[in-house]
Amino acid sequence: MRDKRAAQEGDFLRRFGNRLRALREARGLTQEELADVAGFSRSYYSDIETGKRNTSLLNLRRLAQSLHVSLSELLDVNIGDD
Repeated sequence: MRDKRAAQEGDFLRRFGNRLRALREARGLTQEELADVAGFSRSYYSDIETGKRNTSLLNLRRLAQSLHVSLSELLDVNIGDD
């Protein structure tokens, strides 16, 4: 059961990262540019986008502000059966 939950959580983080990447690319920003605007290192931002990092709610807010989207738009990720 624990392995299944970990797999579902990893999948969710990857889907969120894909959502974040799509929003960033739609605005013509590089990872480095968005990281700079949001106040993150590029490697920290890259870890979020690739699903390797589970970031905090406050950092999600910073990303939404940097992308000029609402938090709900940023988090518009299909939850599925998670």
